[in-house]
Amino acid sequence: MSPEDRERICRAALARAEELRRAKRYGEGIELLIEALKYGVEKPAIYFRLGNIYFDAGDLSRAEYAYKRAIEEDPRHALAHHNLGVVYRRQRKIGLSVKMLKKARRLELLHPRAADLSPEEKRALLRMGLYTAAVILALLVGFFLLLYLVSVLLR
Repeated sequence: MSPEDRERICRAALARAEELRRAKRYGEGIELLIEALKYGVEKPAIYFRLGNIYFDAGDLSRAEYAYKRAIEEDPRHALAHHNLGVVYRRQRKIGLSVKMLKKARRLELLHPRAADLSPEEKRALLRMGLYTAAVILALLVGFFLLLYLVSVLLR
């Protein structure tokens, strides 16, 4: 089987699993995605979708595992970090939740999913980036101003 055929099959499995998740037919969606893993392509997306199905089914430990596997496959997967943070919050692991949610935000700023974002989301990310740049600039200006004042006082 060609790599293109494997990718096509996995993309179809991902789309069908999402339909099954929305129809609350979690078991079927899980079986379909576990079968799709054998093709060895689209693994981050498959694990991410598995995490979503497990989460919706209320199986937080398996959702946690699936999101962690998605992150192992693609460390830049901001949504997997975010959803893992949500799982941790539900499990009352607040420290881990905050850590994952912050990392998700950082990843989204560094590697935005431009094609998947709505215009409002793109504007929000731009504002977050501009705000972060303004804060860094203000801190640098303050630091150099402090250095100048100290040097003037020490003369």
